[in-house]
Order: sequence, then structure tokens, then C-alpha cells
Amino acid sequence: MNSVLPVTAKAAVYVAPGEPMRLQEFPVPELKGSEALVRVRCATICGSDRHTFFGRRKSPAPSVLGHEMVGDIAALGPDGATDVDGAPLTVGDRVTWSMVWSCGECFYCTQGLPPKCDQLLKFGHAALRPGLHLIGGFAEFCFLPERTAICRVPPNVPDEVASPANCATATVAAVLRHAGSLADANVVVYGAGMLGLTACAMARQHGAAQVIAIDTDPRRAEFARRFGSDQILDGRAEKRDLARAVKDLTAGRGAEFVFEFTGVPEVMEAGFELLRFGGRFVMAGATFPSRPISLDAEQLVRRMIRLQGVYNYEAQDLKAAVSFLSRAIARYPFAELVGRSFRLEEIQEAFDYAENVKPPRVALRP
Repeated sequence: MNSVLPVTAKAAVYVAPGEPMRLQEFPVPELKGSEALVRVRCATICGSDRHTFFGRRKSPAPSVLGHEMVGDIAALGPDGATDVDGAPLTVGDRVTWSMVWSCGECFYCTQGLPPKCDQLLKFGHAALRPGLHLIGGFAEFCFLPERTAICRVPPNVPDEVASPANCATATVAAVLRHAGSLADANVVVYGAGMLGLTACAMARQHGAAQVIAIDTDPRRAEFARRFGSDQILDGRAEKRDLARAVKDLTAGRGAEFVFEFTGVPEVMEAGFELLRFGGRFVMAGATFPSRPISLDAEQLVRRMIRLQGVYNYEAQDLKAAVSFLSRAIARYPFAELVGRSFRLEEIQEAFDYAENVKPPRVALRP
């Protein structure tokens, strides 16, 4: 049974870089088939949201930003809907859902690459159009099309921790899935922001022998120790000094894995120097334009380095992310990564705070 819904719902509309967002009312859609409607409890401001609003990242406009969110099922279409395990959902269930929607039928979906679906829809990244107004997190409600991957949120995971699960946490889960077994491995995590801190904790949970965090901000890097990092290195050091430090920590060989979460060309170039023979370099930070990077192809070949790019993720990664948070919530201070919470009407203040103070996340409570 669906709850009583309003006729319209408020959403914050992104119009252009730097231009104040506008609160607008949009019709609450009538649901068909297995569509769902979620009442947003919490949405967090991701770095990509900041980059979009302040003009460093191109995104469709006008649109409703926000792709990290958690909420309660408010209504279901006549056919009902199921979670990622195939269990029926009910009104009132607290859920999160994949920030990427894929059709399941196109060439890339059938080739095991649903994140590159020909019909890909990304919550919080879609231009406003009829029927798809409430498709971002900075709103009172969010519309979930059929085939959206939906996960129930365990009771022990607070809203502020669950909200980034469908972006940062799921992306890290995808990075680790592509990397392979971390058991007894030396892992370098380059960048100690939301993704990097999550990677430190997740690598530790996956049995890494040693986790080495690198960041240019000593405050962020030191925070990584609370998320499972054994060693902290200053990213401002010269490339050769970092390589020497990592070799000193790994019996002179270098790390089995380097996970790159900064998107900074100099960091990507330096990261290759930290690997042992046969090491794997997994990149997930380069999601905005920058200069081309320079790699020594001969060394890439001779040292048998494996390079993997990871962008977006699959439903299995979201499921793994939510499960990880439920298991790890008592051990790692994920709740402390949210600097402040704001009301939806305070969205401009929230973005200014996120840009100037730069905590890993800022929350909006519609």
C-alpha cells in the first residue's frame, strides 16, 4: 500500500556554474510497472557536485544534482519492485540505489559492461525533461525507473554513512573487485579523501598485509590511520623519494597494488614508480579533464605492470558496499566524514561550506 503523496515536490535546480540554485516545485509522477518513488532522507554533496557547480566539470543544465542519497520507499508501481537480491520491497523500507541505471539489453550490457550502457542514466547528472524532473538527490523525492538496482540499508548504518554508499563506497568496491585478491598484499592508496579513506578501510577488511596512504594534506593523511592505514607518506615529496619510501616498506620490491583516487596527472605518473614487478595500477580518480599523462612504455612492458581504469560500478558493487558499511561501521569513523548537515532550503550555504571548508562530505536533509 502506497503512502499519501503530495501533488508536487521541491527540488533544487542547477542552472549554470556559479549561479544560485533555484528551489522549484515539480509534479510527483504517477508510477507504472515496477517503478518506485523514494522520499529522500539524506543526500551528500560529492566532489563531482562541487566541481559541476563551480564550473570545473561540465554537466547538463538545468538539472537536479545529487547522486549520493538514501531514503524511504514512498510508493511503488502496480507491479511492485524488488531489491538487488530479488526480495519484494515495501513502502517504508529505507534504501539506497545505484547512481547509474542501465538497460540490461544493449551491446555493452550483454558484454558485461553495464556501466557503459548505450542508454545509461545517471541520477543527479541528467538534464530536466518531462517525466524525469525528480531524478536527483537534492529534492524531497526521487523517482526510480524500472530496473534500478535498489539495496535495503541495514538498521545499524546511519543515513549520513549510507548516503555516499552508492558513489564513493560502491566505486571503491568496484576498484577492489577489478584488482583481485588483496590477501597479504602491500597496497598503496593515493589520495585520502572520501574514496581513499574508504579504500584504506576496505583493503584492510580484505586482508591486505600493509596499507600505505599518500596525500599532500597532512591532516587528511593522518586521518587515514583511523581508517586502517599502517603508514602515511607525504604526497608533496619528490617522486623518487616516494618510490624509495615505498620500497623501504616492501622489502625493496614495491607494492602489489596502487589505487589512484586523485585524478592529478603528476600523481598518476608517480604511482607507476611505486609498483613491484607484475603490480597492478587501478585508476578511479581521473573523472574530469586534465592534461595527458606520460608513461614509460618500455618500463610498463619490462616490469609487466597491469593498468586498470574503473568508472561507475555494477549492482554487485553497491551490494558489497552496503554490506561492508554494516560490518565496518563500529570499527571506522565513517560518520565523522560528514562535516555538517543543511536543510534543502540552505543548499547554497551548503555548497559554499563544502567548497571553502572541504570536509569529505556535507549532508542535505530535505
